[in-house]
Amino acid sequence: MNSLKLPAWMLGVNSKALAAPILIILMLAMMVLPLPAFVLDVFFSFNIAIAIIVLLTSLYTVKPLDFMVFPTVLLVSTMLRLSLNVASTRVVLTEGHTGPDAAGKVIEAFGHFLIGGNYTVGIVVFIILTIINFTVVTKGAGRIAEVGARFALDAMPGKQMAIDADLNAGLIAEQEARRRRTEVAQEAEFYGAMDGASKYVRGDAVAGIMVTVINIVGGLIVGMVQHDLDFAAALKNYTLLAIGDGLVAQIPSLIISTAAGVVVSRVASEQDISGQLIGQLFAKPQVLIIAAAIVGGMGVIPGMPHIAFILLAAIIGGGGYALIKRAQVAPAIEEKVEAQNVPAAEMEEATWQDILPVDTLGLEVGYRLIPLVDKAQGGELLRRIKGIRKKFAQEVGFLSPPVHIRDNLELKPSAYRIALKGVEVGAGEALNGQFLAINPGMVTGPLPGQETTDPAFGLPAVWIEASMREQAQSMGYTVVDAGTVIATHLNHLITTHASELLGRQEVQQLLDHLAKEMPKMVEDLVPKLLPLSVLQKVLQNLLVEGVHIRDMRTIIETLSEQAMHTQDAAELTAQVRVALGRAIVQQIFPGTNELTVMTLDNRLERLLMQALHTGGNDGGGLEPGLADTLASQTEVAAQHQEQMGLTPVLLVPAPLRALLSRFLRRTLPQLKVLSHAELPETKTIRVTSLVGGQS
Repeated sequence: MNSLKLPAWMLGVNSKALAAPILIILMLAMMVLPLPAFVLDVFFSFNIAIAIIVLLTSLYTVKPLDFMVFPTVLLVSTMLRLSLNVASTRVVLTEGHTGPDAAGKVIEAFGHFLIGGNYTVGIVVFIILTIINFTVVTKGAGRIAEVGARFALDAMPGKQMAIDADLNAGLIAEQEARRRRTEVAQEAEFYGAMDGASKYVRGDAVAGIMVTVINIVGGLIVGMVQHDLDFAAALKNYTLLAIGDGLVAQIPSLIISTAAGVVVSRVASEQDISGQLIGQLFAKPQVLIIAAAIVGGMGVIPGMPHIAFILLAAIIGGGGYALIKRAQVAPAIEEKVEAQNVPAAEMEEATWQDILPVDTLGLEVGYRLIPLVDKAQGGELLRRIKGIRKKFAQEVGFLSPPVHIRDNLELKPSAYRIALKGVEVGAGEALNGQFLAINPGMVTGPLPGQETTDPAFGLPAVWIEASMREQAQSMGYTVVDAGTVIATHLNHLITTHASELLGRQEVQQLLDHLAKEMPKMVEDLVPKLLPLSVLQKVLQNLLVEGVHIRDMRTIIETLSEQAMHTQDAAELTAQVRVALGRAIVQQIFPGTNELTVMTLDNRLERLLMQALHTGGNDGGGLEPGLADTLASQTEVAAQHQEQMGLTPVLLVPAPLRALLSRFLRRTLPQLKVLSHAELPETKTIRVTSLVGGQS
């Protein structure tokens, strides 16, 4: 017997993808085809269940984007209610003369149980529910969505700049940056969609009123003209059916509108609505005690329901008292635990274990910054430091030593200190709970707050409250939190002092890693041709001038060729730089074939060559006047380059490169010194300044 084979296009269809088309087809069918009363009961029950599920989902949603499909749910649920209204209207008008159960048990229950069979009460309740839904809930949710969409669009450029700043600082990876950019765009689209979808709910409320009036009028005409009912009987039957039908639609509509208000009105937090209510509304005992006193005072007023007010006051006051007792017991428990953990003080002999090694990289923080580095408190800075080390390894070419973090009570509460081999190389202040708004030079106005400077790059900045974050982003500021400030500063210092972080142990670990892919090449170089100390010095020379050492294959091949001729680290470094010339130029001039550089005047170049031959490579032969002229004119030319938005690069003959780079590094750390031998032949050179041309 042959088995049934489905077409290939059907095999590729996901069953979940069929849910939406089937639902749309059912809604269209309900508008066109007559439905029996039992089927109407099923669909009305389904409509109520969907409304309750949507409301509960919105209550347990942490942030609006977690329920991103909500605008579509709002539209589909509205169309479902309208389809049910059309289907139930058909049944009410055709079968309403048979009695109150003509349109099913659900409409009958709403017409009898909820309003007691009194159509006057039903009309009043229906009108009240419609007014609440139309003028209060839906209108408020729509206004919040409109304002949220406007602010989300205004803040989008600032948020994008903050994401780019985190990416450039190494705090996040490219994949995380892409996810955040998508989230920012989705947030604006979500509020815009909610603004439009709320109009459907308002239209649904108007349609509900019109459908109810049409059912009543049409029912009277059908009952009296076609079925010979008297006016009283027709009014009772058709009014109860119409009101029951209207309530069956309006109650789910009100639930859906409430869910919409909950989603768009909540502030982003790590807690759902229940956690926020309990944690914020009932967290302060003094508030509960005062409220209990006021409610209890109202309970003793003559004529008031004494039992209800006094009982409620007792419950609220008991809750406040319990919070006070809990706050008193917690410190005592902590002190007891600490006392148990403190060992008895004994005078012991000094041992070699008392000599602690100096940490290569250290971060000390004041006590207010401890939550940023405490894993138990969700310290975000720990994760960012891991990201910094990973990005550093990927870009520079070796793994930096781990960062040892400790608290230091001698520092100011919000201060931090970064140490390299026990010596402070950077310090700053970060206000936990506030945000640093950095002025990149294109802001539209000032901000109120504590003025300061960005500790990493020295840009003007202001510490602002969290409530002003979106306003600052919309004004063009780059806004970062306290953890990002510390992480960016740490990343800048690690990159700046990369050569000092590359110790002999790190070089050996790098060789061990390379030996897995090219064992013969590594074995032939170290220690057969070159000592480990010379290799370390060459790599450090490269890092001092900002040259990455990712291309270790080229470095090892070049050293293997040149090690037979010389063991001098400076000469080997020069040869390696020539081999890495294409990478060095690309690092300085990314994405361009034209190299805008400064160069030396011929006369100054000859003087420097004479000084080099006289005093050696250490620059000792430079006369004071010549040295001052070289430093001052190079500084002027470098400033001219920076004003044009260009990286200051000085192009010199190969013998002078090391001398000038070492001499100018102290006064002009941003200056790059290249030799003619390091430039690829495919690049075009454009000279913008001539150093020494006026001397």
